[in-house]
Amino acid sequence: MTRYQDIPKPIRSGIVVVNPDTGAPQRVIVLQFNPDTLERSVSPQSAGDSGDAGGGGTGSGDRNEALRLKGPAQETWKFTAEIDATDQFEVAAPDGIHPQLATLEMLVQPTTAQLRAASRLSQNGTIEISPIEMPLTLFTWGSKRVMPVRLTELSVNESAFDVNLNPIRASLSIGMKILTVSDLPAGHRGADLYMAHLAQKERLAAAARGGSLGALGLGGADLVTGRG
Repeated sequence: MTRYQDIPKPIRSGIVVVNPDTGAPQRVIVLQFNPDTLERSVSPQSAGDSGDAGGGGTGSGDRNEALRLKGPAQETWKFTAEIDATDQFEVAAPDGIHPQLATLEMLVQPTTAQLRAASRLSQNGTIEISPIEMPLTLFTWGSKRVMPVRLTELSVNESAFDVNLNPIRASLSIGMKILTVSDLPAGHRGADLYMAHLAQKERLAAAARGGSLGALGLGGADLVTGRG
């Protein structure tokens, strides 16, 4: 009979905060439960997607640019993450799931040290203060999906509390944008990680089994002549 310890444990999805200079992981956030669904949106950056070339046509954009891309597609992800302290009775949780929630919220917040530093620059008469730079954030969904991201949405629905009003169960709607070489400066570690992510897509696409024209009811001559 199969023992429970013999059953392989599923790989968890999660978020890794990385030092962009050294590449060293600063924090690893493992999602307690893998989301049941992922919503992904991929929008191409077309070169000729506006205006009209004239000639009475109904299409838009420069005809010479119809098949050209300005850069990598813009990709966004959305999913719902669940956090439940009651699922881990063996782990002490005097603050409920406050720490887990705070960890995720700090991905979109500057630290107090960064805010104080910006305030000192302002008080010293600095004319222009650069926006605060956040650490590089990676989202991982197995070994084939490791990508640099920026969180664009974090909505928290707390649904249960302990006697001290610490949240013990919550559902989080998380939205993120994959950062590409169009978003990051040349030489940035995140840009290199995006290129590795894109190369992984290319390898997976190359492994896909190709179809045949016959399955589409077409022959080679149909494509050449444009006639069915």
